[in-house]
Amino acid sequence: MKNITPYKSSLLQVTLVAAILFSLSSCNNQKTENTQAVAEESNKAKFDSTAKENDAEFLVKAAEINLEEIQLGQLAQQKSKRADIKELGKMMEVQHSQCFIDLTALAHKESITIPTAPNNNVENDYKKLSNKSGTDFDTTYCNMMVNGHKKAIAMFEKESTESNNADIKQWASETLPNLGIHLDHAIACQKKCRK
Repeated sequence: MKNITPYKSSLLQVTLVAAILFSLSSCNNQKTENTQAVAEESNKAKFDSTAKENDAEFLVKAAEINLEEIQLGQLAQQKSKRADIKELGKMMEVQHSQCFIDLTALAHKESITIPTAPNNNVENDYKKLSNKSGTDFDTTYCNMMVNGHKKAIAMFEKESTESNNADIKQWASETLPNLGIHLDHAIACQKKCRK
């Protein structure tokens, strides 16, 4: 029986990643319900303390970040002609997909509702980026990754020290090193684009 549990866990992770990727790819062609607003309204109705509301707000924002990084990473792999940009996009897609899986499990455990599809801001960023090509695309993508990861690191650092929820605090702390690695890679690509 012990051998079945890891198999189920792996199968669940693969299924979740497939569902995320399917929902992201279908977002490009049709207008989706704003799951961010739905999540925020659901959380407001559930929680009566400011601390729980703050934790819920953090998880909602973290979900939005992951969904955007996955979608933009896919776009970078499709549109860029540069191997380093494609590699950055692949890293963003793979690692933020795993991060989203972990976040989904944490949110479920804490009874917090998170978005399941990119919000309007993410869709606008995607459209803005998809209209670019060549060096303009590469430069804009790298700039978005650098700026986005700087903001995410600041947000995660704050949560890792200020959250009253031990599990959320731990998850934020454990996520920070990967965000730092992503920022370093994005900065390296950004510098190459400027040459």
